[in-house]
Amino acid sequence: MKTPITTHCKRGLMLLALISAGACAAAPVPPAKQALVDKVLKLWNPDNIGQQMLQAPVADAVQQARAMLQGRAAPDKRDAAMNDIVGEAKQFMAEATPITKGSADKLIPTTIAPLLAERYTEEELKQLIAILESPVKKKFEAMLPEMQKTLGEGVAADTRAVIDPKLQGLKEKIGLRLRTAVTP
Repeated sequence: MKTPITTHCKRGLMLLALISAGACAAAPVPPAKQALVDKVLKLWNPDNIGQQMLQAPVADAVQQARAMLQGRAAPDKRDAAMNDIVGEAKQFMAEATPITKGSADKLIPTTIAPLLAERYTEEELKQLIAILESPVKKKFEAMLPEMQKTLGEGVAADTRAVIDPKLQGLKEKIGLRLRTAVTP
């Protein structure tokens, strides 16, 4: 025979399970809000994140190869090797980019879209869209490469006398270390 305490415990556990299940299930997003979320995602292009994640290690690998070849190979062999390496890096990016884009396209609706819907009101999403569509933002983004180049050239010119000798010293130390490591 069931005691009232056992029945009460079972009901409490069932209620707790229902509450937990409800807390884990995402609340349905109203169609108007989902349309705003979709527009934000279209303007933002988060599917490019995978490509950006690949670019850094590929660029690092190419740079390391360039440094490794510097002073260790004749200029014609070094240039030929670098052309091959850059070609391989471009081929890798061409092959890997669709994979990361496909993964992002698959994951965005279940990861990013729910976060936007949960954390932004419809009014905030409208404001975010206005920012993303802003002609001033587009003008600023169009200027970024020019500004980065201008600043980079200025910093390089301003610091060349101090940085170049230090950079050369670093390259020499790395070269010595590499030669020591590869010499039996």
